[in-house]
Amino acid sequence: MLTPRGVRRTAMILGACLAAAVPGGVAGAAPRDFYEVPAADLVGAPGTVVEAAPYAPLLSVSNQQGPWPSGANRIMYRTKDAHGDATAASATYFDASLPWTGAGARPLVVLAPGTQGQGDQCAPSKLFADLVHYTYPLDFAVEYEVLQVHALLSRGIDVVVTDYQGLGTAGMHSYVDRRAQGHAVLDAARAVKALPDSRVGDDNPIGFWGYSQGGGAAASAAEMQPSYAPELNVRGTYAGGPPADLRAVAAALDGGLAAGLLGYAVNSIYAGYPEARAEIDEALNPAGRQALDEIATQCVPETIARYGLHRTAEWTKDGRSLAELIDALPAVRAVVDEQRIGRSTPGSPVLIVQGRNDDLIPHAQATQLAADWCGRGATVDFRTEEIPPIAPGFVIGHGLPMASGLPSALDWMTDRFNAVPASSACSAVTVR
Repeated sequence: MLTPRGVRRTAMILGACLAAAVPGGVAGAAPRDFYEVPAADLVGAPGTVVEAAPYAPLLSVSNQQGPWPSGANRIMYRTKDAHGDATAASATYFDASLPWTGAGARPLVVLAPGTQGQGDQCAPSKLFADLVHYTYPLDFAVEYEVLQVHALLSRGIDVVVTDYQGLGTAGMHSYVDRRAQGHAVLDAARAVKALPDSRVGDDNPIGFWGYSQGGGAAASAAEMQPSYAPELNVRGTYAGGPPADLRAVAAALDGGLAAGLLGYAVNSIYAGYPEARAEIDEALNPAGRQALDEIATQCVPETIARYGLHRTAEWTKDGRSLAELIDALPAVRAVVDEQRIGRSTPGSPVLIVQGRNDDLIPHAQATQLAADWCGRGATVDFRTEEIPPIAPGFVIGHGLPMASGLPSALDWMTDRFNAVPASSACSAVTVR
């Protein structure tokens, strides 16, 4: 069995290889001041573009018509945080060079990325330019969302990938905060429509897409859209492996390779909800405080290397885990309760894809999300990826369904854009 020391040693070896392959770390990143947003620029409607700058994605080929499979614009736009206050988020807009051969106008998908980390260097809008980021000894990241982006571009679908709030832009990344992430997704669609000479208008159909953290953000956007952004022409949402119930997710992560990701969630609560700060401070021991401070600057690979296979009980004064403390700390409990997805009704069809043996995002809580939405009259297709348990706790059970479910999700979304009636699995889902 791989020990924590073995995980760190493996990561450092990989880091040394990356150092040789990518001299000097990130080359061609965004201008230093692109992500610095003056407060005066935050006045205005959500979705207003603050700044936009074209660049050539790393995985593109120039031809006479332009870059293939798309060009790209890094954009900064106005949005709202979890409490409705004005803030900024960044994103990358890919305009597909292949034709859309389906019915009607070319579609736009807002892709909500999976977990990248909490440091500003982890922002997808930075990583898309270079694919790999590395700084010695363990700070590295690979932008894996390029796979889903290119799958959508291959069908002639435009894609905008939000960075959410606090990745690249000022402040703590609002990790798994359903309202902040939902706002970021919805306002990214508005921002693309607001770009000068945008080819996305009121007639272009829109879809939301995400897996893991992105699945939760897409799900949140789907149920917030009717009230927050009713003008958007949304046709459907793909929510893969959505963390709809953070209690269940916290218990599943602890002690596994991705245990440190719980630190992202605690940091998000600490920064975004002042009423919970005193409780968190009182519960943490010095090692826990140091761990959370370090995690706030890391991307996923470093967090896994340093904190994988540990238990969060090591971070608390009384030896209880973070999952156990949720219900013991009243203000924290209230914040976690507020993050529950499934208490509003999506305004368009939803596809949920969940691995049976997902070792990060439990299958049961995704089933409950489907049941909650079905009980509200939504059109929900729920599909289980029947992958057997493989090294539980090592993220394989979570990562494989992302790949195995991609083709069917792509077909499902294409059907929504072609106005094919969506099927429902609600008759097979138990409503609580």
